[in-house]
Amino acid sequence: MFENYDFGDDEDDDFDDDDDFDDDEDLDDDAESRGGDSGPPKRDNSLKWALGLVTFLAVVATAAAAAVVFGGNPEAGDAGKTTPPKSSDIASAGDDGPVSVIVDDPTCKPWMPINDTLASAGEGKWNDRDRSIPASDWTPEQQQMHMGAAAVLRSAAAQSVGLAKLTPHRVMRELYEQFIAYGRAYAERVPQYVPADNNLAEAANSAASALASICGAINDGSAASRGPLVPALDPPQLTATPADPTNPVPFLASTNPVCHDWHAALQDYMAKTTEWQKLDPNIAAILWNPAQKAVNVAAAQVLSNQANTIEQLGHQSGNATLQDFATLIAQYQRAFVAAVPTYTPADQHLANAAAYTSALVDGACTISGA
Repeated sequence: MFENYDFGDDEDDDFDDDDDFDDDEDLDDDAESRGGDSGPPKRDNSLKWALGLVTFLAVVATAAAAAVVFGGNPEAGDAGKTTPPKSSDIASAGDDGPVSVIVDDPTCKPWMPINDTLASAGEGKWNDRDRSIPASDWTPEQQQMHMGAAAVLRSAAAQSVGLAKLTPHRVMRELYEQFIAYGRAYAERVPQYVPADNNLAEAANSAASALASICGAINDGSAASRGPLVPALDPPQLTATPADPTNPVPFLASTNPVCHDWHAALQDYMAKTTEWQKLDPNIAAILWNPAQKAVNVAAAQVLSNQANTIEQLGHQSGNATLQDFATLIAQYQRAFVAAVPTYTPADQHLANAAAYTSALVDGACTISGA
């Protein structure tokens, strides 16, 4: 179902399969040609550090549609204002510090089989489905396929509730919450599916892939090696009250003022890193030729500037969860920049954690009507 990641374990955990549940319009496709410009696209086990996912939202969901999907008023406010659960049930309830590169998290191992199941469900015809066909025009086979996918998503969301409670990191909890919220929202829409509903699947995909990237950086050692190189930020003035993990809601119930600038920033980033997106991320810095080194150094400067822009937009948003996601993006981009002089393939997890989280915010903005 979703992009998978090799956690660096010796055992075959399928965490780096090529196929995901929704890979036609996400980062999976954006980087198929990383191995070079000639010949057919190369499908390999590399992660994708380009933000091609920002272009997948071909159909804009309106605020009214969001109200129907999520069962609320678009003007009701942002996530985090629901009745909170008991703080003793949420390991991250006391986490009010700054978001940083995460070097360890107890939920990564339990997330692996969930992610593996999502990936297995995505194999075959699901990845090749025509997202423009509404449920009213599905063949019996297409209906069965979509209903099966919805069942898998519901199951994965249910299993993720415990992980949202278990993680000691606020931002990891928020990512689990958004995977659950958007995954369930998509599953609920499947019987009446229209093309705009695919945005819900993509948002869930982005959240799940961000989680997998963060865990990949932990298990491959990149987080521990590069994270300490990034200066710590001041604690945020605003943090979201833990939501009920059994029934989380999207963090954007209505469009946020920074959504337009967020999308523009990602488009600018894409335009300035075109050559970098073509590189094979499995080549270590020690093996770069002069041209590859120059492209990576130039991209690092773009990433550094992008980190500052995204962090600032997070502060301007007035939304605690969006601010946490923005800070995560900025800190992981800075960790990747610090890694460039001695880059190893494991460091691509850092860039991808930022890329998928960026896509999650961009997708949430579209769903909310931005």
